[in-house]
Amino acid sequence: MKKMSTHSSPAKNPDNNSPLKSQGLTKNPSMKLCRFTDPEVDQFRSFFPDDTIFRPFDSSSKSDCVSDTWITFPAAPFQIGFTYPFPILTQGFFTLTGLCYIQAMPMVWRVLYTLEHIIEQEGIDIGMSKLSQLYNLVSHSSYRYLFTSNPQKSQPILKTTKNDTN
Repeated sequence: MKKMSTHSSPAKNPDNNSPLKSQGLTKNPSMKLCRFTDPEVDQFRSFFPDDTIFRPFDSSSKSDCVSDTWITFPAAPFQIGFTYPFPILTQGFFTLTGLCYIQAMPMVWRVLYTLEHIIEQEGIDIGMSKLSQLYNLVSHSSYRYLFTSNPQKSQPILKTTKNDTN
């Protein structure tokens, strides 16, 4: 899983922040190292507010790392077109579920991205209540989560692949 760390702070000094610590959630952490290079992190800068501080690449960071001051992001939402801060439905989903961004499988990000576009283009109000009626949130392993369709409801999104997000 690719990831990067960011922190918004008026201090603009990343050296004063707490280090990333593994939560011990991954079964084989040596296989889940951060694979971003510094040039790849630079490509994502435009998706964040100008005052965002980026922590330099650290090859020892694990995909389940947390910090008191840093936020760990997966690459998936930015690769499909999200920018940070995330739109209302997406942020509401993470606030309500209590999930970390890194815990959402790419399919969750694709569904949320597609729903955000439906909301924007069609003016349809899709809130957490409607989302929870359409999808079930299930564990995929190692504390990662994905959506499964509620078979009793018709789905606005039948299939989401990388190609469906553009």
